[in-house]
Amino acid sequence: MLGFLCQWVSYKVKLPAILLLLLCGLVLGPLFSVIDPNALFGDLLFPFISLSVAVILFEGALTLKRNELNEIATPVRRMVTIGVLVNGLIMTVATHYLANLSWSLSALFGAIMVVTGPTVIMPMLKTVRPTPKIGNVLRWEGIVIDPIGALIAVLVFEWIVVQHTSSDISEIFKVFSITVLVGTVVGLVAGYILGVILRNHFVPERMQNFAALALVCATFAVSDSLMHESGLLAVTLMGVLVTNMKGVHIEAILEFKEDLTMVFVSSLFIVLAARLDFAAFLALGSGVILLLLVMQFIARPAKVALSFIGSNFTWREQAMIAWIGPRGIVAAAVSAVFALRLEELGMDGADKLVPLAFLIIIGTVVLQSLTARPMAKLLKVALPSTQGALIVGANRLSISLAEALSKEDIDTLICDTNWDNLREARNAGLTTYYGNPSSDHADLHLDLSLYGSVLALSSHFEFNATQATSFRDEFGARNVYMLPPNQSSERLHKHSVSEKKSGRLLFGEEHSFRKVNRQLMAGAQVKVTELSNEFTSTDWGAANPDAIALAWLKPSGELKFNTTDNQSNIDDNAKLFYLSEREQPQSVTTKEQKPDPV
Repeated sequence: MLGFLCQWVSYKVKLPAILLLLLCGLVLGPLFSVIDPNALFGDLLFPFISLSVAVILFEGALTLKRNELNEIATPVRRMVTIGVLVNGLIMTVATHYLANLSWSLSALFGAIMVVTGPTVIMPMLKTVRPTPKIGNVLRWEGIVIDPIGALIAVLVFEWIVVQHTSSDISEIFKVFSITVLVGTVVGLVAGYILGVILRNHFVPERMQNFAALALVCATFAVSDSLMHESGLLAVTLMGVLVTNMKGVHIEAILEFKEDLTMVFVSSLFIVLAARLDFAAFLALGSGVILLLLVMQFIARPAKVALSFIGSNFTWREQAMIAWIGPRGIVAAAVSAVFALRLEELGMDGADKLVPLAFLIIIGTVVLQSLTARPMAKLLKVALPSTQGALIVGANRLSISLAEALSKEDIDTLICDTNWDNLREARNAGLTTYYGNPSSDHADLHLDLSLYGSVLALSSHFEFNATQATSFRDEFGARNVYMLPPNQSSERLHKHSVSEKKSGRLLFGEEHSFRKVNRQLMAGAQVKVTELSNEFTSTDWGAANPDAIALAWLKPSGELKFNTTDNQSNIDDNAKLFYLSEREQPQSVTTKEQKPDPV
């Protein structure tokens, strides 16, 4: 319940949930001793953490599509390859000398600290609102680097374990190779089995999520039982294989795993923070502050500088990317798992891993959350007030309007849960999203910083109302719009409560989806005309009595939509978007929409 409340409050105040979760755990644990995870879970603490991390890593691996990796820009590929090594090496050296850890533990900590993660990056991007180039780089880095970074950390950890338990180099290599072999074989076999189950519908659709969760837990348990610490590698490879198998649809499983990840992240952060001891923080000394500064001002900038050599990114854009790199749940959870295992082996200094990781996590999240937006404005890479439109529903109206807006350099994104409905939009070269724009998947993968308004234009009034309600808090009530219901105007009062709680009604009470779509099927087109002092909105109305005013673009660049509460406020000297079957009078300059491609 506390985890949910932290997530909800963070959503309301637009802050990363990790801050509130950590604060909650610290208050309940070391501050007031309300929760003692060791006493509460006993011997189940380690399995609970391990299985939670396994599910989180599996969910992260499901986003690692091979074709998407091929399309990632060169700088991003460098960031998750060369950049990872550079960042890990710098942090290894800094940890050894500033935190007084052995080279082995320093290498492990350096490997753990290469991950950022979408759970902390995405909320920060919504607050900072950098330019699309910067947002895309940071979002893709966060998604891709999770499984890669966790895999590197697992491999380094295995090297430490075998090194600590054996002095024979050949034995170390043997154990390490077996660990990687077991994790790889078990993971690939389990991934193939899950893929075959999903592709051939061997289990009912309503049980597929349960089957996936059960198989993930079983895969981790089997692999870890055969060879210690091979389970994390197994579930990561399992997720990568499943998401890249042909004919396997994982959308529902991915959404389910994202929900589970939120539950596990919330619970895990509170539990892990509650285990901390303030004395352990103090024992780290002042060197940890210097370690944080090294990460923020040396390791991250060096990684970005090497990754962006020869790119078309300006120094301002690179500086912004270098500034944002918070650590999140994977760093915390993996460090906790490894620390528990190393403490069982009696390794000196292992108890410092968790407090050290949490101090870095808290430091990066707090520092960057408070300074990223001012930094973006200082570097002039922050987006101004957004005028783009997020459009829900792919149909004749939404596609025609999106094409007209795009010709005026206004960003649009058409979302639909039906792949076939999006075909015409894709053929027209419009930006699309296949899925529910208010889903957890969209929350992680969609960059909404380009869009200042939401247009719910689907054929279903109830769905439009639901989507409008979902985006009211994020976009503001005045920037969320929807079509009126398919009822006559005298019956519209039955639905007035929906407008107050969801979105503003577009175009007029009588212009429902059914009526507008009928006009489009009869040959109507979305057109654009220039209003002026010589040809005002009144003149346009007289010349186009049957036309429907859709929106207008003011000279200042502000985009306004025609709603039931502002129909008489069309600005003169603006570009007017309207739906009409009439040809524009020859005396007026117009820009007509081209016919939709077949």
